[in-house]
Amino acid sequence: MTEGQPEHRPEYPAHWEADVVLTDGGTAHLRPVRSDDAELLRAFYARLSPESIYYRFFSPRPQLTEREIEHFTTVDYDRRVALIATIAGSMISVVRYDRLPDRPGTAEVAFLVEDAHQGRGLGAVLLEHIAAAARERGLTRFVASVLPDNRRMTRVFRDAGYRAEQHFEDGVIELVLDLEPTETSVEVMAAREHRAESRSIQRLLFPRSVAVVGASRAEHSVGQTVLRNLLHGDFSGPIYPVHPTAMAVAGVRAYASVLDIPDDVDLAVVAVRADSVHQVVEQCAGKGVHGLIVVSSGFGETGPEGRASQGELVRLARAYGMRVVGPNCLGIANTDPEVRLNATLAPTMPGRGPVGFFSQSGALGIAILQRTAERGLGLSSFVSAGNRADVSGNDLMQYWEEDEATKAVLLYLESLGNPRKFTRLARRLSRRKPIVAVKSGRSTQGVPIGHAASALSLPDHAVSALFAQAGVIRVEDLSELFDVAQLLAYQPLPAGDRIAIIDNSDSLGLLATDAAAALGLEARRRIDLGPLADADEYEAALETALADETVDAVVALFTPPTIGGYDLRVPEKLMRLAAGSDKPIVATYLGSKGMPADLRVAAPDGSAGEGSIPSYPAPEDAVRALAYVIRYAQWRQRPPGRLPEFTDTDRRRARALVEEWLEAGTAEAGHDQAVELLACYGVGVGKSPEGAGVPTRVVASEDSSFGAIISFGLADETAALLDDRAYRLAPLTDVEAAELVRAIRTAPLLLGHRGAAPVDVASLEELLQRVAKLAHDLPEVARLVLDPVQVSPSGVAVQSVTLRLERPRGPRPELGPRRMP
Repeated sequence: MTEGQPEHRPEYPAHWEADVVLTDGGTAHLRPVRSDDAELLRAFYARLSPESIYYRFFSPRPQLTEREIEHFTTVDYDRRVALIATIAGSMISVVRYDRLPDRPGTAEVAFLVEDAHQGRGLGAVLLEHIAAAARERGLTRFVASVLPDNRRMTRVFRDAGYRAEQHFEDGVIELVLDLEPTETSVEVMAAREHRAESRSIQRLLFPRSVAVVGASRAEHSVGQTVLRNLLHGDFSGPIYPVHPTAMAVAGVRAYASVLDIPDDVDLAVVAVRADSVHQVVEQCAGKGVHGLIVVSSGFGETGPEGRASQGELVRLARAYGMRVVGPNCLGIANTDPEVRLNATLAPTMPGRGPVGFFSQSGALGIAILQRTAERGLGLSSFVSAGNRADVSGNDLMQYWEEDEATKAVLLYLESLGNPRKFTRLARRLSRRKPIVAVKSGRSTQGVPIGHAASALSLPDHAVSALFAQAGVIRVEDLSELFDVAQLLAYQPLPAGDRIAIIDNSDSLGLLATDAAAALGLEARRRIDLGPLADADEYEAALETALADETVDAVVALFTPPTIGGYDLRVPEKLMRLAAGSDKPIVATYLGSKGMPADLRVAAPDGSAGEGSIPSYPAPEDAVRALAYVIRYAQWRQRPPGRLPEFTDTDRRRARALVEEWLEAGTAEAGHDQAVELLACYGVGVGKSPEGAGVPTRVVASEDSSFGAIISFGLADETAALLDDRAYRLAPLTDVEAAELVRAIRTAPLLLGHRGAAPVDVASLEELLQRVAKLAHDLPEVARLVLDPVQVSPSGVAVQSVTLRLERPRGPRPELGPRRMP
């Protein structure tokens, strides 16, 4: 600051604060440093080893002077910025940058991490956040000076994915980082987020010990129910009831508080009154508990005061490094024989199996687990998130992606806290493991009271389209959820949509055939064996169907004859042939629902194993489940496609134009401005159509939940009346653009309906990709409408365009640093 100039005191940038998950699954709080942090800094510095101090300052420095402490804690949040990470209110690391006056757009950056917390990924996450802050302040490069022996810090910079240069001079390595996000840096950030969140869930599901706080002696109370379920489930570690006065609960020695437990506690189930939960959280923090399951109600679902209390619960837990399941939840379970954890209120726990189940509803949880067990469907793990204040379905998907015990994922969703992240994770996970989801609130898109989420603004069919784009199998209800799950869990994926139907009842066979036709499946072969068919005839028919190269899946229908008995060897024959087949088999066997014992390959614990044949009470149910799985298998077989590499686009100019117009207060842009912006992406406007064309409508919009979205349909009254529009997330690969064109019901009018010449679909798909790229690059484009776009056999002509601009509420989460919601 030059003498005589007024002191610059910018506002504290509260939006830089963030809770983050570390590589070991714990949490920390990041925030800008403040001038009142002097004592935190002194205590932090006193815990550092001489080696860490030497690596930071290149010389021994046993303690900081008062002048240095003032310098390090007094910043202007522009030229000089520092971020600190805290756990339980103690500073555990710091990163800072200082602008270099002689190098425009450049700042020097330096880190310091407490020795006890090194190796937890703090350097990487601090770099992400300080880089985001620097970009916000107009910086484009970081310079870091690192001693050659400081390999840990050198690796943090090199592994970040930014474009970097390295120089060696006077015994010091100088690293220069370009702060513009790259494809690699975004991938690195996502991979680190994945590992950290996966580990945080693993810590919850594999505790070495569990405390039940509020383990009442009253029969059927919440606390005693959880305690008894843990005991009856034969949890592999010690269980500690916590009761203020009782010596024992359910025959197990009790302790007055968590702090009185003599051994370590990994997981605490909290079943006390809502007004006592915060005190329990503080005690758990003092004990070093890793995670909390809050089954207590009385939080967000009760109104504004409850929501505030719920927010404080999460803030407090994260500040002490803990994750929270709930509140107002059913609990969690892990059927791994090494753990045998049933920390839920559900008395019935399904056996071991390959399905991971996430449910937001605590009220439905008991019924869900009961129905799962009744069907003989085994689970790998189960989490009921209740109000989903912290741990969410996104966290569980991160975990299940790597969990070898989980083959398929089931989701019961009442809200989506971070839809952009959900679709990103789902798209990746679905390539390896199927996701089956029930999303309630179809008619309203509303959010249950208490959920930490916003209502969705898109129509429900648009949400379904975005789910489908990400490979998610969205079903109508819980019955369909289980119908599809039992097929995915135990049978292979089909190679195509051609099915064979084997039956001993003409009526059942016709119902299956009609269902297949209605669902778009091709019934290539039907074998009606008649009501007196025996096991040998079933065996021969199934052998023929499985050997037929034009058949991809088999529906086996078996009902007892109206007169006389039936051959009891039928299931044995079906199982023998199914064991060696790579084609899925579904059955309607004696009206059974689930995994009947006769059609079950017994796992070591007696539950259903791989190769078991699922049964459905009606042929239509069997065919419907198969149709869902076939569509998923076809999605997985399709290549994901390539994003376009247009050489005639000018993103930099487009961004400059948008900034200029917004600075001038422009919201509704003029026609000429919209034309100028589109020209930056190689899209011309106002061209005259050549020949007869089909009028279409292309809309790009920035959705507050999902981000940039492209919708497409015909530009006529009939299409508007029927709401015949298709939706996709931007940007679009070539495969996704082709699917978008063909997703509308009126697509045949573009593809040569009734002998008409097909339009230039390739040019239409390219237009959609260009508009999608614009929408993805420029979140300030709130709504861009191209209407009409005349599409003819000779090309595409955009005839009119409107544009609305708006500052986004925050940075795109997928491009910003990692943070918990």
